[in-house]
Amino acid sequence: LGSEEEVNLLVIVMDVNPIWWGQQAQREPQFTLSKCMDAVMVMGNAHMSMSRTSKLAVIASHCQDSHFLYPSKTWRGGDGRDEDTSSSGDGKYELLSVANNLMAEEIRSIILKSEIKGTSTQTLLAGSLAKALCYIHRMSKELEGGQEIKSRILVIKAADDCALQYMNFMNVIFAAQKQSILIDACVLDSDSGLLQQACDITGGLYLKIPQKVALAQYLLWVFLPDSEQRSQLVLPPPAHVDYRAACFCHRNLIEIGYVCSVCLSIFCNFSPICTTCE
Repeated sequence: LGSEEEVNLLVIVMDVNPIWWGQQAQREPQFTLSKCMDAVMVMGNAHMSMSRTSKLAVIASHCQDSHFLYPSKTWRGGDGRDEDTSSSGDGKYELLSVANNLMAEEIRSIILKSEIKGTSTQTLLAGSLAKALCYIHRMSKELEGGQEIKSRILVIKAADDCALQYMNFMNVIFAAQKQSILIDACVLDSDSGLLQQACDITGGLYLKIPQKVALAQYLLWVFLPDSEQRSQLVLPPPAHVDYRAACFCHRNLIEIGYVCSVCLSIFCNFSPICTTCE
């Protein structure tokens, strides 16, 4: 009975950086943003089909901001019959049909509305993770009596790390650790030191996938099982974690630096007065 009452919440944070995906479409036309979205929908559908109490949220992480793809503002809950979105007549669980159509619509509107300035491929990932934590917190407050929630966040990472987000990122990681929320990372391109630390600290899985076109297979094999089921599976070995910190003065990753004894700010050059706490 306890396991039936447990709400299993999965929040997928997806990197939709239009500059990176534009470059990716030129490099590998067989793996585009729409193909990645298809894989994410397969994963989301599989998660919701696992149990009656499985819940899903999908957040798109953009250059300037973060958006909920599902549930979106147009979503009113229920079983999908109050939606004007065409539901499938092929016997598919209606909630999945509504969720898929909503996600496709939302991501289309985000890409069409966004104005891109410059060629920076940095994504607001720390902000999206903070939004995911807030959503998990809200969901845990709305539980019925006797219910428990088990939450995890899956980050699908495309663009490179942004060292400017180091402090915000670490705050989010430790907040997730305190709430016993796993952070998993599925990395499409170059390795991410920040996400390696996030997965290591929260007990999640970090995987840089060898073949992008097989994304759906990796999502279902590695990231769909929850923490209890993973102990029964043969999963990829843990990656070496890059624990370098970013200095507060230039945002460079450093191995050796100076630490303020009062506020623990990190600097690459010695200064008698800390610029953070004076």
